Amino acid sequence: MADIPIEKKFRILCDITRATHFAWRQAALELCPQVKPQDFVNKFWEITGRQTAKGYLKRIDPDKSLPRQVAESIAWSSITMGEDAELVEGKDDNEAYVRHTVCPWVDWHRRLGLVEEDQPGCDKWFEIAIKEVNKKLGTNIKFETQKSLPAGGDCCLRRIWVE
Repeated sequence: MADIPIEKKFRILCDITRATHFAWRQAALELCPQVKPQDFVNKFWEITGRQTAKGYLKRIDPDKSLPRQVAESIAWSSITMGEDAELVEGKDDNEAYVRHTVCPWVDWHRRLGLVEEDQPGCDKWFEIAIKEVNKKLGTNIKFETQKSLPAGGDCCLRRIWVE
């Protein structure tokens, strides 16, 4: 077993993490069948968003372009989880984009017949993470999903800007 390449171990660990998420979802629904599945999913991603913001805030320099740093942070955390993501520059320092072209989460959602939960979960995650960053920094960073893989797009594209 020690001969397994680290990259393969990492991919397996990421899949175990995703499988655990869906096992948690099923257990929650079995224990609380009166709660709508999307309510559980939203609460999960709200909690995840608050925790994620703590990590993002460690990386953010308030004196530099905030949209760019948020987009970079999202791309960084996504790549860390085995997704294909990148920062896309905006028209100026007040705008940036993050593009995901490959996402194992949407593949899992499709395989399990839960694709309708995919984009709302990600949107909730980013909404709460950005809300927490705004709260800490006193800023007004916003985001919108312009394209999404679960909706049939060729990527997930999110615009991040500050007003």
